[in-house]
Amino acid sequence: MNTVPQTDIRIQSLTTLEQFERCVVLQIEVWGYSDGDVIPRRVFVVAQRIGGQVIGAFCGDTLVGFAMSLPGYRNGKPYLHSHMLAVLPQYRNLGVGRRLKLAQRDDGIARGFDLMEWTFDPLEIRNAHLNIARLGAIVRRYQPDFYGPSSSPLQGGLPTDRLYAEWWLRSDRVTGILRGEAQPIEIVERVTVPHTIYQWKQDAQNRGLARALQSSNREALESAFSRGLAVVGYERDVQGNGTFLVGHWKEPLRN
Repeated sequence: MNTVPQTDIRIQSLTTLEQFERCVVLQIEVWGYSDGDVIPRRVFVVAQRIGGQVIGAFCGDTLVGFAMSLPGYRNGKPYLHSHMLAVLPQYRNLGVGRRLKLAQRDDGIARGFDLMEWTFDPLEIRNAHLNIARLGAIVRRYQPDFYGPSSSPLQGGLPTDRLYAEWWLRSDRVTGILRGEAQPIEIVERVTVPHTIYQWKQDAQNRGLARALQSSNREALESAFSRGLAVVGYERDVQGNGTFLVGHWKEPLRN
């Protein structure tokens, strides 16, 4: 167990080539990517210089995590697309990922953005809980095999299905959740991911179970989204199973 106090973790913007190179190395340490999947240093340079974000988490002089976003434009409105967030395994469960997201939010709001989006694996329970329950993102889009084949062993050879998190930075929902206030939601459907999914993905004999679950959950969520529903909540039980709470969502008005 890591005993580093949260107060010993420092969050700051990254600006130097040396820092960007460390982000490249950290990707390999976190996901085990091959060269073909690693985001190169020059992309971090571009992100930092064209209005995106490259924000790091330090313990002393060591970079232990980072978040990188790019500016986007859709439906006549600008937004930030948070492409990557990584935290070294030994520094997880210290709130580092959440602090990086909050730093992104602060910077985005200061620069006039209303929306940040990112994609995440529907089978990653802890990540989904952070995105939806603790940060207040909602979901209403599903993309099968978003990246194509992945070299990361964590993917377990499954298609790289992704959900789109929408983080409405100034919304009452987000500000309320960040203050720790329970949000009233009307649950229409539930879609569950069992905690055994991680074992299934890494065990060749059980990988068919993981693939079947991915397929059935994909069908359930795509059906819900096609009917105008959205993921508006997420629960974890004592066994570690995760459940998407699907209901109605009204997009916040913009100033």
